[in-house]
Amino acid sequence: MTAVEAVVYLPAIDRTGVRARVDSADRERFDDLVRHRFTALLRFGYVLTRDWQLAEDLTQTALAKTWFRWGNLRDVDAAEFYVRRLMVSAYGKWWRRKWRGEVPTELLPEHGIDTAVDRVATRDALTRALLTLPPKTRAMLALRFYDDLSEVEVADILGCSVGNVKSTVSRALTRLRADGLLEELR
Repeated sequence: MTAVEAVVYLPAIDRTGVRARVDSADRERFDDLVRHRFTALLRFGYVLTRDWQLAEDLTQTALAKTWFRWGNLRDVDAAEFYVRRLMVSAYGKWWRRKWRGEVPTELLPEHGIDTAVDRVATRDALTRALLTLPPKTRAMLALRFYDDLSEVEVADILGCSVGNVKSTVSRALTRLRADGLLEELR
């Protein structure tokens, strides 16, 4: 059974189990809508979802909802507009509910055990990155992140203002990120 046939032969029973009052003329108009506009609606669904299977599901969902509301439509000639509006609404709900945290890949990344060689390589990359900075800036970064001191404590040790520590550390990290030197540490 094709997707069009599946929609055309929907039972006339709504969600509550009550048989919908649909006469043969309404049934014929709905069937005409599905037969003549299904492909256009499916293409519209694809534009929304960028996935043919999801577009089919979306189109069938919207047509099923339209079928149950067919008797309440004021203008049956505008039924395609109503279906498209239902598609946009349903897709919006699907999109908000869908979790997009994982992205499928062909190859899984290898996460090996952190060896002594890896730790030495990371330490070496960090040392090389820090050597590109002026000595006072290196001292601020070392005190702030290596010794885990607060900005106030770093300022007291180096004899400068807290604002100076904040701005210098911020500029240094920005510079290291811009130069790509911190990327080696990831």
